[in-house]
Amino acid sequence: MDKIVVSGVTKRFQEKTVLFNLSLEIEKQSVFCLMGPSGCGKTTLLRILAGLEKADAGNVEGIDLNRISFVFQEDRLIDHLSALSNAILPLSADANAKRAGMEALRCLGLQGEEKKRAKSLSGGMARRVAIARAMLQDADIVFMDEPFKGLDKENREKAISFVKQYAKDKTLIVVTHSVTEAEMLGGKVFELPVFQNNFEEKGEIG
Repeated sequence: MDKIVVSGVTKRFQEKTVLFNLSLEIEKQSVFCLMGPSGCGKTTLLRILAGLEKADAGNVEGIDLNRISFVFQEDRLIDHLSALSNAILPLSADANAKRAGMEALRCLGLQGEEKKRAKSLSGGMARRVAIARAMLQDADIVFMDEPFKGLDKENREKAISFVKQYAKDKTLIVVTHSVTEAEMLGGKVFELPVFQNNFEEKGEIG
């Protein structure tokens, strides 16, 4: 199947409807950017696609959940492990993995920080390690929830360049609030509508 097909997806949280009868198609081996105001269900849709949330109605086809990786809004690193160990966590522990991890961190501007424990990393450093880990994983689809949030201009540009370089034959599904990021990624933009003005400024259902 050369597309991911979302058909009639509805998701409610108690009395709040976040997604209603949503249908869309995503070309595989492409960059697909989900945009829209906070609270319109971008993160919820991403989690449904990744199998982390169950839709109340509708279905998703074309995703092998054993072949995905995810950059969450939180970095979710293992505090006591080094930046390098976190980056290569999905890989086999061998010399090739170490070389791949070192090169990825170099591309992301983290050369010299490889041995630093995750708990000692700045927020921007931790964000880039999380991006490295997701892109190094042997996955067909990479879900990215505001992956460049908190990065300054220079490091955001490095991170986007790295993601494009390592995307290869992967499908990238990216939640972003930035038109600039979408343009830099070369992604197709899908504006997610707000259903019946169900709007929240913050929270997991963003």
